[in-house]
Amino acid sequence: MAATSTHPDVRSLSVSSRLTDKHGRAITDLRVSVTDRCNYKCIYCRTGNEGAQYAELPIADYLRMVRVFVSLGIEKIRLTGGEPLLRRGLIDMISELAQMRTAFSVEGVPLASGAGRPLDIALTTNGHLLQELAQPLQDAGLNRITVSMDAIDHEKFSRITRVPDSFNRVLAGVRAAKRVGLDPVKINCVLLRGFNEDQIVEFAKFSRDEGVIVRFIEFMPLEEDRVWTPEVVVRMEEILAALNTFQPVVPLAAKVVSETALRYTFQDGAGEIGIIAPVSHPFCGHCSRVRLTSDGKLRTCLFSQSDHDLYGVLRRGGDDGTLAEFIQRTVDRKEARHHIGEPDFLKPSRSMVHIGG
Repeated sequence: MAATSTHPDVRSLSVSSRLTDKHGRAITDLRVSVTDRCNYKCIYCRTGNEGAQYAELPIADYLRMVRVFVSLGIEKIRLTGGEPLLRRGLIDMISELAQMRTAFSVEGVPLASGAGRPLDIALTTNGHLLQELAQPLQDAGLNRITVSMDAIDHEKFSRITRVPDSFNRVLAGVRAAKRVGLDPVKINCVLLRGFNEDQIVEFAKFSRDEGVIVRFIEFMPLEEDRVWTPEVVVRMEEILAALNTFQPVVPLAAKVVSETALRYTFQDGAGEIGIIAPVSHPFCGHCSRVRLTSDGKLRTCLFSQSDHDLYGVLRRGGDDGTLAEFIQRTVDRKEARHHIGEPDFLKPSRSMVHIGG
């Protein structure tokens, strides 16, 4: 049975302004981690240690907090983990999200998502369970899917994920997602020098052969093992140089100002490649995102040094108006930018798996 809320409809809230930070950036994207459990132990993320303590909230509580975010103008929801397909109740959660509509206006002007317009609901997964769940996800109302996939070579893939014989399952999941209409499927590849930089051209071919969008991501200092160094990062210029050895790339226009990836196609127009380069080409000035961790903490930046306990407000009996005020105050203090590569840079207080991808 789908989760429901007994709390007042968020449409009863009085919203005085769009969710905007002190730097003038409109916050329209929310990433929600529904678990920090994962069935992979990727070298750039997990330590590989057993016995970790996991954090998950009731689905109904995630939904209540998300409804308040939607009342404040959030237009895009991305469900993450850990590995979100491990989370019991996920399909029902997506069904509930798909029924949410924004019916708010600010000073008489409808919010960007528009009354009656569905939320854009996306999900990021490692793809291991996707083949079986692609159709139920699409039926529930999921719009888009991104699959983390860091090599085309089977042996390299197993070395990175530390899970043997998993590549074929992920490939089958990618194809299943395309088949049921979760299109365009995006593939995220985190590049690490010494592990998979030789896969760049192979992924270019994969994009063209499979009809998917491949996005290369510069390795960020968010791993549990704290092994990040600038030398391990495969930077944007190196990625472009490798792609050009295969076939000349042509830039594509950004679809929205806050887009994280610089987009390219090849000279013949086949295939699409994105490069997400937060280390060498930060895009903080147009950031539109905040994150809700699996234990209900609001994070205004991947590299924040502190959490803001939104779930604590809910647990102490705060009504939806109180939650909205807490969110607005927190977002107003969103950091201007990260400081990767600068002398005063501090790694974030949490690793990526505990923040949400």
